[in-house]
Formats: sequence, C-alpha cells, structure tokens
Amino acid sequence: MTEILSFGCRLNALEGETIRAHLANLPETVVVNTCAVTAEAERQARQAIRRAARARPGVPIVVTGCAAQIAPARWSVLPGVTRVLGNTEKLTPEAWRAEIPVQVGDIMTAPRIQATPVSEFAGRTRAFLQIQQGCDHRCTFCTIPLGRGNSRSVAPDAILAQARTLITSGHREIILTGVDLTSYGADLPGTPRLGAIAARLLAETPLPRLRLSSIDPAELDDDLWTLLATEPRLMPSLHLSLQSGSDLILKRMKRRHTAARAAEVIDRARALRPGIAIGADLIAGFPTETDTLFQETLDFVTTHAIPYLHVFPYSERPNTPAARMPAVPVAVRRDRAHALREAAARNAAAYHASFIGQTLAVLAEGDATGRSEHGTRVRLAAAPGTMVEVRVTQADAEGLA
Repeated sequence: MTEILSFGCRLNALEGETIRAHLANLPETVVVNTCAVTAEAERQARQAIRRAARARPGVPIVVTGCAAQIAPARWSVLPGVTRVLGNTEKLTPEAWRAEIPVQVGDIMTAPRIQATPVSEFAGRTRAFLQIQQGCDHRCTFCTIPLGRGNSRSVAPDAILAQARTLITSGHREIILTGVDLTSYGADLPGTPRLGAIAARLLAETPLPRLRLSSIDPAELDDDLWTLLATEPRLMPSLHLSLQSGSDLILKRMKRRHTAARAAEVIDRARALRPGIAIGADLIAGFPTETDTLFQETLDFVTTHAIPYLHVFPYSERPNTPAARMPAVPVAVRRDRAHALREAAARNAAAYHASFIGQTLAVLAEGDATGRSEHGTRVRLAAAPGTMVEVRVTQADAEGLA
C-alpha cells in the first residue's frame, strides 16, 4: 500500500494529494514530503524515512518537498531512499513513472503554476485550494524561497475551475493556500489582488464557506477589507504571519511590517467583523532577542488578546543571514515558546468563553468535532460534512461544546 507522509504546511498537504493521484496504479511506494522551515521538521522527516526503511524493506522510498529541493544529496543517501524529486517535479505524473534517482530542477526558473488538480480530500470536509506559490521576499531566517522559488500565481479561471470541482465533490469549505498569499496576482495580467480572486470565487460559485490561510500584515488590499466587512461567506478568521511583536526584531528579520502595523490590522479586522478569530505565527528566541525584546512580543500577544498562536522556537537554517547572528541559547528559546503558548491558551479560554450562550453554525468534521465560522474546534455529534447550528454551553482553551 502506497503511503504519503507530508510534513509542514498546508501546501505540502495539498500537494501530497496530487502525488497520491499520480501514484494510482503504480507499484507500492513510500513518499516523504519534507519541510525545511525548522531543523525539527527535517529531523521528523529523517526519522520517518528510517522507520519506513525498517518496517517496509524493499519498498521504494521517494523523498520530495522543500528540504529535498534545497539539499537533494543529503536525502539521497539515507537508508531505503531510491529517489529524490524536487518541488516542481513531484507535481508532474511523468516524474513518478521515470527511474532517475535524482530529479531536482532549478526552482528559481520554475514555470507558471496551475491549480493543484485534486478532485477531493478523502475524509475531510474542508479542502485546500492553491492560488499562489513561492515568495519574492528574503526574510533573514527563511529558506522557503530556496525550496519554493519566487512568487507565481495561478490564473483566476483555473482557480474557479478547481473550486467548482471541489464543491461538486461535496466540500463545503475551501481554504485558499499559498506561500505568500497576499502577493497573489502581482505576476498576472492586470495584477488582480487576493481580494479580487476571493470576491470572484464567492460571486461565481455556490461555495458556503471561504477561508484564508496565513497572510502578511504588510499588504492586505482594499477589496479584501471590503469583502471581510460585507461577505458573510468569507469566514471571520485571520491568521497573520507576524513572527514578532518587537520592532527591532522585525527589522532584523527583514520583515516588511511593524508591530504598530500589525496592531492596526487586528483592530480594523475586529471593528469590521466583531468576534473575528485572530491567529499569528511567532518565532521565539530569534538571534539577538533579549529578555526585554521578548517581553515586547509577549506584551503584544497579551494586549491584543490573540487566541491562536503557531509558535516556533527559532531554528538556524543553513545559508541564511540570521544563522550568522548572535544566537539565543536553545533552552531560552524553548522557555520563551512555552510562555507564548501559555499566553495564547489564556487568551483562547477567554475568547471561547465569549461564545457561551451563542448559536453558531458548525461544519461537522467527524470524530465528534466540527469547526465554527471562526475556525474554532467544537465538540458535537453530527455526520461529517453536515452544517449544524449549535448553542454553546461550555468553553475551555481547547474549544467549545
């Protein structure tokens, strides 16, 4: 039985489904779809490869994804690995039918992308739809451009066609995904923005729910703000690629926003859509981060009551400027990550408590859970894929009931 193990982002999860389709009717294979964002993600992928080699001797192991794109030789020598494919190659059916040990092209010259052709996400009520790939920015801590290339956008008509396919398959919520979602359209004729393609999706399809994945607080466009204020089918949740609440650290990261700009985005979103869920990505223990600078980030999370955090202890990435900066001890990074997660848990408990007594529309996902409009996990018993209204009677840091 073919097995696909995807690590890291939603884009990798989506591409894993494309790989699954390409492997239909081909010999049994183990695919490890790697992530390069942190050293821990790479460690988990190597561990998965070694486990697969022991458990399934003789079954080919193919390694792909960002870590494989960046350093193919490092992965080709691991036990059981028969092939390494790059991020462009893994999406082409021809590559899976060839026998070339290493197929990793120059990601910086990769062609324009198409919508990832997945007709359904088996076992999931929510579907991912890729609209963009790569990143033109060069944050000092990040290797994503090396693994994904520069920003490239999917044409609007292709996005609409893929959305209709997913809706026909029964998916009632679509999550727009990409590496740098708010850069969508800069390379297309007429330079349509993220707000424009989101508006077209809602105007030209019967999709009940549209959600955005992580966005950059530096470049939300006017159409997106209007849509957030006026379109109830655009779900009330924003997840910000924040990374820090300290202006000095943001500058050293080479981010394009300030803490004040991020605060403006949060305040405006809450004013336009009361009760909106706010999430953020944060890096704890970035090089040169003192106790005082870390406190600025912790204060930002507390002051702005951010309930949903995705926290990474800083991880040195080879050939990045940040890896050459004065490092924070690993134990301190972990302690700071823990403090941020504790703050988020307190915020989440208070945020969830605000829904007690309210009636919410919940999309059931199975395993006695579902998701509210805000993306909050709700404990309930309903058939997967059904939309049900529930009155909230209980709340904790984990979700609602």
